[in-house]
Parts: sequence; structure tokens; C-alpha cells
Amino acid sequence: MKPRLREKFETELVARLKEKHGYKNVMQIPRLTKICLNQGVGDGVSDKKLVDNAVVEMTTIAGQKAVPTISRKAISNFKLREDMPIGCRVTLRGNKMYEFLDRFIAVSLPRVRDFKGVSDKGFDGRGNYSMGVTEQIIFPEIDIDKVSKINGMDITFVTTAKTDVECHSLLTELGLPFTKN
Repeated sequence: MKPRLREKFETELVARLKEKHGYKNVMQIPRLTKICLNQGVGDGVSDKKLVDNAVVEMTTIAGQKAVPTISRKAISNFKLREDMPIGCRVTLRGNKMYEFLDRFIAVSLPRVRDFKGVSDKGFDGRGNYSMGVTEQIIFPEIDIDKVSKINGMDITFVTTAKTDVECHSLLTELGLPFTKN
């Protein structure tokens, strides 16, 4: 069964985006290709358990196994050695990506304190959008009582859009609530 947001994209949004931007071919319409979640654990240098907890939490949030990220260089000021686990990441594609995006827009974003919308300053000029979440406890899958340390995470939406305008309209149509200027 297709996720609700994917069904909506294929039935309604393709025609709306084609009309809005004047595409001649359906294949020109920008699509969401992947969502990358990344969480850095700064104190993971001193306590390896924090990285393991972050991997478990990220796996719970994404619905897909997260992998720990490993440091490439040794930095003596941070007591960081090469090949130490310092965070975790997961890349979502296909149905899991649409299910995560649906849960993120409908359930998680409304749980953010003093939420006025998502900033529109995270576009990279090539049709991708990145944003940060300050607390992982906005996701309903996380049990607040079992959280040892509150961490934020970076979320990157990778699209086939060529410009920021196309990416902005795609994400707006998908339901991402950008702030009104």
C-alpha cells in the first residue's frame, strides 16, 4: 500500500506543479528523492553509550536502521581520535521517506515549542533544503522518560528541483509549513 503523502503527490500535486511552473513534460516536475537525518553527539567522545543511545533513538524515529558516523581526523583539543564514533545518520528513500515526512509534518512539527513555521533560509541554491530540529523529543516515537540527553538533528530534503523556487514550491505543496515573510 502506498503512503498517503505519496498518493497525494502522484494524483494531485503533479498536475498542480505542472500547471504552476508551466512544465511541458511530466518528467520535468521536481520530486523528493531522499531525506537524510544526521545527529552529532558532541559528548560521544567521552561516553560511547551516548552514541549508542542516539543510534537507537534515530532508528526508532526513522523506522530504518541508523549507522554511527566515525571521525576522520584526530583533533587533540576536543580529545577526539581518528575512527571514533561521534554521531549517527540515516537516509530514507521511497515509501519510508514519504511516511517519515507525513509524520514529521502532521505530528512532530506541531509539538515544537513556539512554532511559527519552518525557516526558508535553508535552501542551498541547487534545489535542496536543510533544516535543524533542536530536540529529538518532538517525535512521538521517543519516550521522554528514557531520554538521557536532549540532542538536536539536521534534516536534509534532497529533490530533483533545479532551483530554490522549484524546491520551495514542491515542499510547500507537500505540506511543509514555511514562515510567512
